[in-house]
Amino acid sequence: MKPGHRNAGRWIWLAVVLVKPLNAVFFKRHWRGREHVPPTGGVVLVANHVSQADWSTLAEFVWDSGRIPRFLIKDSLFRIRGVRSLLRGASQIPVSRGTAAARNSLEEAHAALARGEAVCIYPEGTVTRDPGFWPMQARTGVARLALATDAPVIPVANWGPQHAVDVEHKKIRPLPRHEIWCVAGPPVDLSAYKGRPLTADLLREVTDVIMGAVRDQLAEVRGESPPPEFFRRPPAREAS
Repeated sequence: MKPGHRNAGRWIWLAVVLVKPLNAVFFKRHWRGREHVPPTGGVVLVANHVSQADWSTLAEFVWDSGRIPRFLIKDSLFRIRGVRSLLRGASQIPVSRGTAAARNSLEEAHAALARGEAVCIYPEGTVTRDPGFWPMQARTGVARLALATDAPVIPVANWGPQHAVDVEHKKIRPLPRHEIWCVAGPPVDLSAYKGRPLTADLLREVTDVIMGAVRDQLAEVRGESPPPEFFRRPPAREAS
């Protein structure tokens, strides 16, 4: 057992027992950059969102890096019987978008970081709508979280799960096994932004800097040049 798993609890171990064998069946997994994930202390892992299935591979990547993943997850999933018990038992963090309670999720994430936990966040808030599966423009909550803590912010590129599960285009092809990648990069340097007033422009700039690092990681994985600008999210549209 890795030191970071000692306080996992039975619900986390249940998730490990369920998720790892399923990932092994459906995915050929490639992990890179785990040395960038600190073994202890609070850390924010920021990832792009390419598939409704990429949460499972990111969770396993974080676990295999010696940490217990704490995801910010849409609160609608907490209303599903059975799933609710697992998410609550595993101390995952519900996000109520577009409500006054949305700030509570950031406060809960900040408290988790203060306890030395590994918080995982998809700043796009939903699977990317970029036609080329590049990251789209992200929400600025990640900037608020990053600037409110001294925890390192680690960019993580997800690639491959969209070939197995792509609900947006009604394509679900779990077999044959697909190759997938989770690749972490070095911490994003946000020192120039610390201590400045949290204006809308600053939050947008910091968010774009963080997601730019994620996009650069993804470009390396894909061996391609990313688009110069982030795809604009469709208005008033939410999906998983």
